Amino acid sequence: MLAFPLIFLLQACQVRLNGASIPDELKTINVKFFENDAQLVVSNLSQSFTEALKDRIRSQTKLGIVRGEAGAIMEGTITGYTIAPVSIQATSDNRAPVAGQTRLTITVNVTYTATYPNADKKNDFTNVPFSRYKDFTGDIASQEQTLIQDINKQLTEDIFNKAFANW
Repeated sequence: MLAFPLIFLLQACQVRLNGASIPDELKTINVKFFENDAQLVVSNLSQSFTEALKDRIRSQTKLGIVRGEAGAIMEGTITGYTIAPVSIQATSDNRAPVAGQTRLTITVNVTYTATYPNADKKNDFTNVPFSRYKDFTGDIASQEQTLIQDINKQLTEDIFNKAFANW
């Protein structure tokens, strides 16, 4: 007798290991190209960020990524790319102090809109800023692309969770 209610209860529950809560009606998403409007411009930042976001959605959902009409739209701009010293290190001679550690920060503004029929708009958001940073030592030129990849991973996780995880 307990087996029937238990089976019914288990069928009603959905376990989602990645934390995503995507309605069955949502099948496709249009992830638009994120233009770089930051004062400092890295030539491949827009492309690498947009692709990282698409990869996150592909790897953690069954959503199809399409151009044009879709069940949801994700769009935005890269608004900040800054490199600033975090700690200052004195030098042994009379030269000016140098940065002991430096921080690369990337900020993006994102809009997510569900457009499928009867969409529940509770997860929609408009122009929400997401910002992440990574500290480093030494010259940025040799490590910039790795730093960007690491920050993109953090940013895309935050954006994914905001759009698809109902905490």
